[in-house]
Amino acid sequence: RVVTWGEDMDGGDSDDVQDQLVDVQQLAATSRAFAAILADGSVVAWGNPSLGGDVSNVAERLKGVTQIAASSGAFAAMAEGGVVTWGRAGDGGDSSAVESQLMTVTEVIASQCAFAAVKADGTVVAWGNPHHGGMIPEELRDTLMGVQDLAATDFAFAAICGEQRSVVTWGSPHYGGDSSEVQDQLKEVREIRSNKGSFVAILADGSVVSWGHKGHGADSSEVRDQLQQVEKIASSSNAFCALLRDGSVVSWGRGSEADTRLVSGQLVGVLDVC
Repeated sequence: RVVTWGEDMDGGDSDDVQDQLVDVQQLAATSRAFAAILADGSVVAWGNPSLGGDVSNVAERLKGVTQIAASSGAFAAMAEGGVVTWGRAGDGGDSSAVESQLMTVTEVIASQCAFAAVKADGTVVAWGNPHHGGMIPEELRDTLMGVQDLAATDFAFAAICGEQRSVVTWGSPHYGGDSSEVQDQLKEVREIRSNKGSFVAILADGSVVSWGHKGHGADSSEVRDQLQQVEKIASSSNAFCALLRDGSVVSWGRGSEADTRLVSGQLVGVLDVC
């Protein structure tokens, strides 16, 4: 059963579809709409029709859906026939320009106003607002191969590529789309985490590399010496924290979001951060 509340037109009122919301497997949300995957692989949506709350134009294609990603105003669903999109066109709701490429997709993620999909052959397809990563520059296409993982800020994408597990980025240069200043350090990357405006990469040796907007935690220089043997990274909108192998926690970023002084005495033997 799904229970909703809040602004009626933004998805708080689900009365019109409540009888369809049975055996819900997954929920996704844009800024003003919701979509639910049912056990039979179909999709139910409600909320603001312009921002993803109306699936009537694509309902027949929404079969065998296994995953839904959401930008601010659109949804992208991995269905039997490929990726199906709906919602505001400028936020990725219109994928017609790349529709023929959206087959054999293994993963879809979203920035604020764009989507990127990893295909089974390790290539990537992007669409939506170009200023949010919706267009991959031509000069990056030869390096954007063998993609193993994707991450996104609100305005950019980052991909781990190839046997060397190097990183390719695109989108707004101010919010993580330009990694040139740290590119020589981005080898043997284990995983990438992100928040609204910055990326953090954990390397194979347990050290960390960060880039993007300084107001969102891109500058980790003050704690760099402590960022060793990192096991996991978690994020807020404007800050990051790292769980180290010894169970301690290191945080950095903007203001109070990165300030652990009130609880520092309790951050011993930590098992997880989120």
